[in-house]
Amino acid sequence: MSVIRELLIGGKETPARSGRTVDVVNPHTGNRFVTVAAAAAADVTAAVDAAAAEFETWSALGPFERRAIFLTAADLLEQRIEEAADTMAGEVAAARGWAYFNVGLAANVFREAAAAITAPRGEVLTAAQPGVLGLAVREPIGVVAAIAPWNAPLILSARAVAAPLAAGNTVVLKPSEAAPLSSGLFVADVLREAGLPAGVLNVVTNDPADGPAVVAALIADERVRAVNFTGSTEVGRIVGTLAAQHLKPAVLELGGKNSVLVLADADVGYAVRAAVFATFANSGQICMSADRILVHESLAAQFTAELAAVVSNLPTGGPEDPATVVGPLVNTAAAQRVSALVADAVGKGATVVAGGGEPTGALHPATVLTNVPATAEIFRAEIFGPVSVVETFATDEEAIAMANDTENGLSAGVITENGTHGLKVARRLRTGIVHINDQSVGDEPQAPFGGFKGSGYGRFGGRWGIEAFSNTRWVTLATEQARFPG
Repeated sequence: MSVIRELLIGGKETPARSGRTVDVVNPHTGNRFVTVAAAAAADVTAAVDAAAAEFETWSALGPFERRAIFLTAADLLEQRIEEAADTMAGEVAAARGWAYFNVGLAANVFREAAAAITAPRGEVLTAAQPGVLGLAVREPIGVVAAIAPWNAPLILSARAVAAPLAAGNTVVLKPSEAAPLSSGLFVADVLREAGLPAGVLNVVTNDPADGPAVVAALIADERVRAVNFTGSTEVGRIVGTLAAQHLKPAVLELGGKNSVLVLADADVGYAVRAAVFATFANSGQICMSADRILVHESLAAQFTAELAAVVSNLPTGGPEDPATVVGPLVNTAAAQRVSALVADAVGKGATVVAGGGEPTGALHPATVLTNVPATAEIFRAEIFGPVSVVETFATDEEAIAMANDTENGLSAGVITENGTHGLKVARRLRTGIVHINDQSVGDEPQAPFGGFKGSGYGRFGGRWGIEAFSNTRWVTLATEQARFPG
């Protein structure tokens, strides 16, 4: 029997004013998994009403009371790990291991938010006038609009709300249409159970067809003072434009065309293991997934042969099998899109060294390509599926140029046994994130997370997340009477 959920507005389960609902289908089984309320603009206004009404009370609540809520939520989330995994499997066919990772990291996102609440916030400034104390203080800004994706739903919905709430704001969260529970309502349920007051976090779910109108209504509301969005570069451009039109700051974490560079001094066996994880974790559906593995020509033959052997034997199947590494994509359309990218590349001269072939429903075979020409769409497009493209280089200069030859700039990995060599290369990569002697996929809640160029702007994580969702004010206190001209 499928689950039925309403909107969460002012702490209450609330049907859409129109009475409309929308079904979410399990991409692996094709069965309906959940039915949710389909919000429209009027529902968005009601959610912002609730968030605005609670802002003053929430922002004034004592820091240790707010801190306790996040610490409790982290523990509750870990206690509900099996329910979370079942939910992710039902909505997006997530493998068990990926779901468990989501729970662990999301819980630590809440713990980092708790730490941020009682961390120092502000600075003492020098002042030009005698007897004046200058302060730079950070204060909450009001209602924050948060838009979360489906691919790492627990992590990214927790991240979307944790820093804004920790900074003292209230939030309206719009989860992905593909995962309204695990990228929205599940996290809200945990926070409510932990003691988050009603109305502080509100969740509006919607029919995919209404997504643009719901987002536009949310950003346009004058009481919404900041926006955060994680998703594709294409949609991020729209969200960023809307926010700019209304003079609202935005944090945008968008798509990637990430590379792992295997330098001439790399350990090949380690590089293969790193590349497999970077490419095929969550079936390649991670913004930091490695679309390209750039390998020094002296290692290319050995590396490609070993990579192909591993990839050809990766456990593939449904999320119910705990051994599954490559599982179904988010839907059959996503699998067909990836298949079309591979077919286009092969048709233009690329070589399949592992996998290939047509998808079965939403399940696309783990695939490795070489000799991909620059004219192939996959050369530029974000793959977001279980496909790796191996390219070779002769010099560090060539590798750096290849890695930077993309509109995106999210993450990169540099595999080397020489840290100094790796750092020299890493410093020249135009990405928001780079990992030396590691691959491109990594996330820690205390670190500044975000991209460059077409991968967005602003940072989640640590003090950077708090800064993104607070207003910096200059405050002075004159300890003696000032002298005025005349």
